[in-house]
Amino acid sequence: MNLDVRALNVWRKVLVTGVRSKGPDLSARQMALMLTVYLEEGPHTVRGLASYLNISKPAISRALDRLGELDFVKRRRDEKDKRNVLVQRTVKGSAFLVEFVQSIQEANRTADDSLKPSIFLELAEMAKEDEAADGEAQAA
Repeated sequence: MNLDVRALNVWRKVLVTGVRSKGPDLSARQMALMLTVYLEEGPHTVRGLASYLNISKPAISRALDRLGELDFVKRRRDEKDKRNVLVQRTVKGSAFLVEFVQSIQEANRTADDSLKPSIFLELAEMAKEDEAADGEAQAA
């Protein structure tokens, strides 16, 4: 197993920036949903998003409720098929993602600054020990 501690540190820095910011603290589910809406081709429906993310429609609806409160996405009935609810992007959601991308870029630029060199060896050794224990458990 190749443990990429630098990537973990980038993600840690992005999360810390988000927690410290005055903006909303989105859950992993909310962020995955939002990024799917913004980065995947639409149109997006609750049913399609639930299928894509492999989570229930009620879970999608709860996440959309929160994202809608923040004006990061909006929902509207499909004019062609009134049974479908379409999920759409918003200007405010786009602005949030621009700031999010900037925090990722900054974290990536500074990811090596706070890592002590030995952390790579320590974490890699822990990963090897875990793999060895898993191998022994499977053999038993």
